[in-house]
Amino acid sequence: MPFTLPSRTPSGPRRRTLLASAAGAFALAGCSTSEPSTTETSGGGPSAADRARARAARDSRALAERYAAVITAYPSLAERLRPLRAEVVRHTAAFDSGSRASGSPSPSASASESAVAAGATPAPSATVPATEKDALKDLASAERTLADQRTKALLDVPGELARLLASVAAAGAAHAYLLTEGTK
Repeated sequence: MPFTLPSRTPSGPRRRTLLASAAGAFALAGCSTSEPSTTETSGGGPSAADRARARAARDSRALAERYAAVITAYPSLAERLRPLRAEVVRHTAAFDSGSRASGSPSPSASASESAVAAGATPAPSATVPATEKDALKDLASAERTLADQRTKALLDVPGELARLLASVAAAGAAHAYLLTEGTK
């Protein structure tokens, strides 16, 4: 006897399969984040994330130069400030490496980064307060201001950069505390 098909054959995927697929697609879409592209769709200029990353690298580089100026002016503070400055240099490198990964390196990033990392003499624009106590207060104020700016920038950048900015802002707040500890 030949095999006969049932009278009612499904003409496509079953309803359960479709519902499960739709629910799975919805869950995946809700869980994934779409990182913005590195360039704007109109004009090909840098994205907001690239601009924020470049600004953060530039700010960290300037802060490292301020640390270097204070260390040069007050060698007695060098032991206390070198670890904090080294962290700021690492922050600069983290921001710069992210911009290189996205394909938009800053033109002077590698030269400036190596000069900052090597502990080069600070730029003449870096002014140092008249006393050690004022120099520490000035560095703490700069750290706090930069931490506040980075915290505000979190709302405008995508996930990975936001996490980096949050981490560096927290480190800056800790640096500000360490700089003012014992000087009050």
